[in-house]
Amino acid sequence: MIIKIKKNIKPIIIISILFMLFIGYNVFIRSQEIQALSKYGSRGNEVTQIQTKLKRWGYYNGNIDGIYGSQTLAAVKYFQRKNGLTVDGIAGPATLKAMGIYTSSSSSGSSSNSSNLNLLARVVYGEARGEPYSGQVAVAAVVLNRVKSSSFPNTISGVVYQAGAFDAVRDGQINLSPNSTAIKAAQDALNGWDPSYGAIYYFNPSTATNKWIWSRPMTVTIGRHRFCK
Repeated sequence: MIIKIKKNIKPIIIISILFMLFIGYNVFIRSQEIQALSKYGSRGNEVTQIQTKLKRWGYYNGNIDGIYGSQTLAAVKYFQRKNGLTVDGIAGPATLKAMGIYTSSSSSGSSSNSSNLNLLARVVYGEARGEPYSGQVAVAAVVLNRVKSSSFPNTISGVVYQAGAFDAVRDGQINLSPNSTAIKAAQDALNGWDPSYGAIYYFNPSTATNKWIWSRPMTVTIGRHRFCK
């Protein structure tokens, strides 16, 4: 009897292992689908948000119809390529975060605030490290002033990733980890300090080649940057 029980246990163990592998595989595939989020063939509000933002920033020229078709796919790839992201055409967590789009599972107020602080600090570090502290705060303030302006996107990520807006995005320095000074400067700007006096532009007079920027009314010069409206 004892020998018979041992023989019968083997197929039960094998079946149990196969069942666990099946469950694990499906959980993995499901988690990958969740992580993928919007992709070619998707429909819905999230796709509409993606199209709206990409159209506002100059990456997408199609209709805002909530359908993730070939034009949306191409626009997402264009955005990813320009902003140092994996170019796969899938609006996954990293791409959505860069666009300022947060899902219900990841969009608590604290995480959103932390994300904004980190992104703003990365702009400061990429654009103004080595500048006087007030000049670093002023750069962060320019981003926030643009968010408030009807002429620019209405989110920090939207302003930062607007096509051609910041050199740090174009050359990839936006992806560098900010130091404590940049983080503090970003926080001071978020807390309301604006050493730029309401500026929505800034440039380095010694390297600027755009004649238009020189026509903008200046508010202040801090370090190597001239701030203007």
